[in-house]
Amino acid sequence: MKTAIISALAATIALGGVTLSKPAQANELALSLCTYVQGDDTMRMRKKLRDSRVRIRDVYGSVRCNGQTLLQFAMEHGANDIGTFIVGRLAVEDITGSGDYEWAQANGHADSPVAAAMKERAGL
Repeated sequence: MKTAIISALAATIALGGVTLSKPAQANELALSLCTYVQGDDTMRMRKKLRDSRVRIRDVYGSVRCNGQTLLQFAMEHGANDIGTFIVGRLAVEDITGSGDYEWAQANGHADSPVAAAMKERAGL
């Protein structure tokens, strides 16, 4: 199984009113989110977000898994349950501004349930 690699995060990441002041906390959260996306584990992701007191929309732009956004990573790994879960928690502006739908079209994931959820939610 491939190991999820995350890009470096800033030393202090503001997460919806909660600040993770230690790089280790931010990296641990990002690594956990990537791992849960790769494993299509919605339940553990919900628990991790709740325990960390953050919302997915607050960290979505900061977390990268193997250089991909969480939705791109989900589509790449066939993690449709967690992908549609993430789409439901993001603001429409995040979906349209991220370029994830265009990425899905260009990389053969246009017919995935995640792309369909993005299309429906954002009106693409």
